[in-house]
Amino acid sequence: MATKIYTKTGDKGTTSLIGGTKVPKSHIRIEAYGTVDELNSYIGLVNDLITDSHSKILLKEIQDRLFTVGSSLACDPDKEPSLKIPDLKESDVELLEKEIDKMNAVLPAMKHFILPGGSVAVSQTHIARCVCRRAERLCVNMQFQELAVEAVVIKYLNRLSDYLFVLARYVAHLSHVEEIAWKPRV
Repeated sequence: MATKIYTKTGDKGTTSLIGGTKVPKSHIRIEAYGTVDELNSYIGLVNDLITDSHSKILLKEIQDRLFTVGSSLACDPDKEPSLKIPDLKESDVELLEKEIDKMNAVLPAMKHFILPGGSVAVSQTHIARCVCRRAERLCVNMQFQELAVEAVVIKYLNRLSDYLFVLARYVAHLSHVEEIAWKPRV
């Protein structure tokens, strides 16, 4: 018999962290890992829309790392040492930096702000970037509220949003889609 997807334990507005601690579903920790989950879904969509095989492989790896980030955020920090939660590493941040540098090496220099758009793949990559920034802001907010969040998580999300911005430009470049320059009204 298949396991039921519904447990009814959240019907009163609470949920459990990894480790069993109950918190309101409106808790910032839940909001943070929920936003990381949303980001992971958008990255899956971006992966479905792009054609560059190297980027597709890297996006799958990023999705794996976002599950790691989500696990870290969903864990009761007081119980985490006794649990087997995968770790995010500095090398994960470095990989994003190397990929950003590789893409930037073939892109024209940016001489203006760029409006999101030009193709569905470019636009969706920008949406993923925006969701990533929101996840980062939530984690920073947790840090300012003195709630446990690993520094490498914030660093990874910051670098990931940079990666997604450059990826949007790179996707446009590979697709021969002209970037839309922002021309401010003065």
